[in-house]
Amino acid sequence: MKINEFTPDSKIFESNSVGNVINKENNDSNVFFTILKDKLNEVNNKQISAEKFTSDFIKGEDVDVHEVMINSEEAKMSMELAVQVRNKIVEAYQELNRMQL
Repeated sequence: MKINEFTPDSKIFESNSVGNVINKENNDSNVFFTILKDKLNEVNNKQISAEKFTSDFIKGEDVDVHEVMINSEEAKMSMELAVQVRNKIVEAYQELNRMQL
């Protein structure tokens, strides 16, 4: 009796393939963490840039008020997006912890 339509790939059970799959998973997780780190660095750079434009404007340097507002809003929106992404990751992690095996 066939329970489901899943047919495992025979290459999964070979020793080289298992090593390659494990290495591929490690590389995929490293790529994910690298991308996540890079994007968080971009958010940080936007925050620093907005702070610099604001402080330059307050000091009376030649900075257009429109640039200050645009940089501030970009920094604010990127931070809000980062928080929402973090919330989704935490929610997914909590959902995985609630699953029964």
